[in-house]
Amino acid sequence: MNDRLNQHDGRSRRARPINDVTARGLGWFSIGLGAAEILMPKVLARALGVRGRAGLLFMHGLREIATGIGILSAKRQTPWLWGRVAGDAIYLATLAAHSRPGNRLNIGIGMAAVAGVTALDVTMAQAMAERDDRRARSWVDYSDRSGFPSAPDQMRGRARNDFRVPRDMAAAPMAEAELALE
Repeated sequence: MNDRLNQHDGRSRRARPINDVTARGLGWFSIGLGAAEILMPKVLARALGVRGRAGLLFMHGLREIATGIGILSAKRQTPWLWGRVAGDAIYLATLAAHSRPGNRLNIGIGMAAVAGVTALDVTMAQAMAERDDRRARSWVDYSDRSGFPSAPDQMRGRARNDFRVPRDMAAAPMAEAELALE
């Protein structure tokens, strides 16, 4: 039972690169945060000190869930991780726009939390982009190669000048071939 729980795509948890594990964690974090913003936007708006912006938080939640699903289901996670970075910038802009003397502490705490997550998002997006670049460069283009050891002009006539039929490919003498048929 334990072996089955620790398996994913044929590799154990320890064999998976840390970037993949962290990216999946960010995907689940996005879904969880988005669910909280959708299920209780008024509570979050009040806690952050942005009263009257529950609809905006609800929309942020939809974006978070979409980004989380994209990270978890896409073959290439990099664009979705950059989407998280863009969402973080939107969060910071939203919080900065609603900063007032009475709610600066709450807004400051919220901005610090978003800034911390943004640092992780940027780090992960850059790491995954570098990994994607390495994978793209690992393919070698052989389309300009002919498969011949030399240029055609240098090879022309070589087979005629010193060509010898290998012994195992040589035809049997005619007399032996006629005897073999009888």
